[in-house]
Order: sequence, then structure tokens, then C-alpha cells
Amino acid sequence: MAEYKAPLRDMQFLLKDVFEADKLWARLPGVADVVDPDTADAILEEAAKIANEVLAPLNREADEQGSKWEDGKVTPPEGFAEAYQTYIEGGWNGLGGNPEFGGMGMPKTLVGQFEEMIQGSCMSFGLAPMLTAGSCLSINAHASQELKEKYLPNMYSGVWSGAMDLTEPHSGTDLGIIRTKAEPNGDGSFNITGTKIFITWGEHDMAENIIHLVLAKLPDAPKGPKGISLFLVPKFLVNDDGSLGERNDFSCGSIEKKMGIKGSATCVMNYDGAKGWLVGEENQGLACMFTMMNYERLAVGIQGIGAAEASYQSAVEYARDRLQSRSPKGAQSPDKVADPIIVHPDVRRMLLTMKAYTEAGRAFSTYTSTWLDRAKFTEDADEKKLADAMVALLTPVAKAFLSDKALESAIAGQQVFGGHGFIREWGQEQHVRDIRITQIYEGANGIQALDLMGRKIAMNGGSIYKLFSDEMKAFAAENEGDAAMAEFIEPLKTAIENLDGLTAHVLEAAQSDVHEIGSASVEYLHVFGLTAYAYMWAKMVKVSQAKIAEGDTSGFYDSKVSTARFYFKRLLPTYEGLTSSVKNGAEVLFELDEDKFVF
Repeated sequence: MAEYKAPLRDMQFLLKDVFEADKLWARLPGVADVVDPDTADAILEEAAKIANEVLAPLNREADEQGSKWEDGKVTPPEGFAEAYQTYIEGGWNGLGGNPEFGGMGMPKTLVGQFEEMIQGSCMSFGLAPMLTAGSCLSINAHASQELKEKYLPNMYSGVWSGAMDLTEPHSGTDLGIIRTKAEPNGDGSFNITGTKIFITWGEHDMAENIIHLVLAKLPDAPKGPKGISLFLVPKFLVNDDGSLGERNDFSCGSIEKKMGIKGSATCVMNYDGAKGWLVGEENQGLACMFTMMNYERLAVGIQGIGAAEASYQSAVEYARDRLQSRSPKGAQSPDKVADPIIVHPDVRRMLLTMKAYTEAGRAFSTYTSTWLDRAKFTEDADEKKLADAMVALLTPVAKAFLSDKALESAIAGQQVFGGHGFIREWGQEQHVRDIRITQIYEGANGIQALDLMGRKIAMNGGSIYKLFSDEMKAFAAENEGDAAMAEFIEPLKTAIENLDGLTAHVLEAAQSDVHEIGSASVEYLHVFGLTAYAYMWAKMVKVSQAKIAEGDTSGFYDSKVSTARFYFKRLLPTYEGLTSSVKNGAEVLFELDEDKFVF
């Protein structure tokens, strides 16, 4: 099993060459003062040391041990507490946080690379700071100044951690039917009563305090999602001087036994009149939560990419070492009993599929991050409007397509190992199990697809989609006369034309059949993702060809061009079958009567 190594070279390629992040940072107020290329390199290099040397060695044993629950107390796997201290002592917990309260204020384009390293090295551990960062986003955006001053500094420092409490036993996607209650006490606080499930790192002993953000309903709240409020509920009450007071009235009733991410504690939290404080306005809890959702959903896609990268690294090492049979062209290692399996066409297919999807996913997450940075930091009203629209469009794709293809990649990595891939000690089956959750939490991928097709495209007649389509077309037009780019630009143009036509088809079909949106959504998202990845690969090829022309002999850029060629010839064409599936319509889904599903 290969030791995980953070893909620094590829991250620097994307930041410096493909997306020219330094130019973006230099013009965004509040960013130029905190980061430049040298600072970014130093941050990534130090982060890589944490990922490679501290977290990656914990990953397999943490999966074997899991978190333990006893009498309401959760104990993380061995080494997690020490790793957490190392992590927070380096200041990593507040990397993207508001400097006013002790954060470092770094842009998402940089933070996203850091997040991939942490998640790729040990996803179970990485979930702890990820949930804290998400909690801080909502508090920073919506809480009162008093709550911000009281809680954010210790959360950014990592002395306190955060958790998000949304789901209930009967309420997952449909949060409008939650039952958790919030009763006002008359002094600005509320008593929170109810049960929440699937709460990641809802209880542990790595931090002194855990700050829960809990969705609940006030006594006179409207029915449905318009009646949800958000409350800050600390594990330990905080005194006026900032010291910790008595334990709040809630506890961890159990932790889940899961398929993957076993090192992290997924908790059932029972609230028994716990004291909480309103974050934002009454009945605006979902709006407060959705402030962090674009960031968190992108982070979930990045989780998948990180674990897929780890799987790829192991698969490549194994394929170069494992001797089985001879190459179809004859012995390639005549001094050995057989050739390494990397000589075989199908193994090459699997490895290239992993490489192509993972590197395109990293590029797409970075691209999406550029829009998040523009939306957050720009002072130009028109640019902010455009960026907000692009973030809304791209986020469900970044969450769902990245995680879908990450699982596909990890399964390919497991397959490269053959029977050894099914054995725990080699680590590949863990990647498959860990990535699987990324398709489910933070909004299941089917819901993401429905959000893309129904809200982000159909509800505005495709106007937001057109922004992205026009950008891709402009890139294609700019490079149409470049002979070296033709093999990439022509299929990109065809893919964009297909996606334009498919979008128009679904919008038209939905006028006569209410099921068309839901029927088309998953396949449509994948056609969108495949086309977006083609755009990413074309951008990477353009830069790579220029570097090669300048005389680069490192092999890095040649690898990019070759992988792009594989993507365009062997992976991109799969959109054709998906397009046909969408165009075959929704009717066949409802031909079978409900009672005929079971015999």
C-alpha cells in the first residue's frame, strides 16, 4: 500500500498556470493583503507535511479501531487527539476564517487545496475541522456581534470545535417536518428539546467545547421549511468572561456503526431542554444554513477527490510492482517471471480513468472556488451577481459529479489490485467505503441533480446555465485556430452543443410532463459534468502545450496532454448514451404499477 503524498505539483499547476489565482487574489479586496504566490506555496508545503506525516499514518488504524462510545462519552481512535493538537497548534483550523475574530482570511481557491490534502490523507479526521469551518461560516454570516465575539475566536483556534445538527430520525431531505422545539426563556436564550441523528463529530474529547448549530422550531413557527430557526447550542455553557461553565442539557445517545469513515463519530444527539441562542432571524434557519452549504457541498466533492487520489497512488504503485503474465507485445521484463500488470491494456484503462477523473475533478473544484472567492470578496455589484449565479449553478455538480466519479475511480483502483483489493490490509476497500458517504451526506446526489435541473436551470429558463455555456464557447472560439488544440477543441464544441440541446429538450419536455425534470436530472448532471471536465482538460492542455513549446522536459506537461487525450477519446463520449437516456423520457418510469414492484 503506497504512502499518501499530497499532490502538490498538480495543485500548484492549477493555481499558478491554469487559473492564475495570484491575479485573482491581487484584485480582490481583503485577499491581496493576506496571500501571494510565495505565501500560498509555503502554506501548501507545510500542509502537505501535516497530511503526509501526521494524518496519513493514522488512516488505516483509525478505520480498524473506529470511535468508541460509552455512557455518552466518545473516544476517538488512537492518535487523533495528538494529531488534533498538532493541527490546531499550526493554526490550520482558522485558515479561511474571518481575521476580525482570529481567522487567517485565506481564499477558497487556496483553502480547497489544503482541504483535499487533509481529506485525502485521513477523511475521518478531516471531518472534524470541516464541520467546525462550516459552523463558523454560518455564525460569522448571521450571528449577533456578541455571539461572534464569544465563540468564533476559540473555534478558529480549534480550542472549541463545531457540529451541524440538521437531520432527525423521520426528517432527512425534508427538513420542513423536523420536530425539535425551541422554547424562549425570556432572557434571550431558548430551551432546545429533540433528537438529531447523523451528527458528525457531535461528541468527542479532542476539543474543550463543541458548539452545535441546531435547527429547531419556535412555538408559533409557520409549518414547513419557512418555520425553521437556527440555534447555537454549546456543549458547555460559556460564562461572560469566556470561561467554561456547566455542562449543557444534551448528550450523545449512541454512535452509528457505519460502512465507512469509521474513525469519525457519527452521533445521535438528545436535547433535553438545552440552552441555545438564536442565530440570525426567527424562522430563517434554512437561509442561515445555506450560507455554508455551497462551501460544505464543494468540500464534500473535494473529500471524494482526496480519497480517489490516495486510491490512485496505491493503484499505480501496485500496478508497477505486481507481476502477472506477459504483455501482448511480448516480454517487457524478460529478466522476471512475468511483466508488471501496468503493461496490460485493461489495467492501463483503469489507471487512466482514475487519473483523468481525479485531475479533472481537482481542476473543477478549483474553478468553482474561484467563483466562491469572487462572490465573497468582490465589491463590484455586477461581478457579485454573476459570481453568485455561477456558484449556484456549479455547486450541485461539484458535490455530486465529483463524488460519483471519485467512487468510480476508487472502485477501479480496487479492481487493479484484484483479490488483494478486497482484503483490508491493502487499504483499497477502505477508500471505496469512505468515498461512498460523499454521495449521500450534505444532500444526496439525486437531490443535487434535482436542484441543478429543477432550481438552477428550469426555474430561470436556463439563463444561469447560459452563462457557463457562453464561457465554454468563448474559450473554444479563442482556440479554434490553434492546430495543436484542434483534437480537444472540436469534441469540446460538440459536447457543448449537445448540452445546450439537451437543456432545451428537458425544459420543453417539462412543460407537458411534471416528471421530466426528476426523470432527467441524474443523467443530465452527468452530461453536464462530463462536458465541464472536458472544458477543464482543454484549459489544462492549452497551458501544458505552451510549457512544452517553451522547452519543458519534466514530463509533467506531456502527462497532462496524454491524459487529456484519453479523456476526450474514451470517457467524454459516454455523454452520448446518457443524452439518449434523458431523451427517452419519464413515461417508462411510471409504466410499472406500484404493486408490481414486489411479487
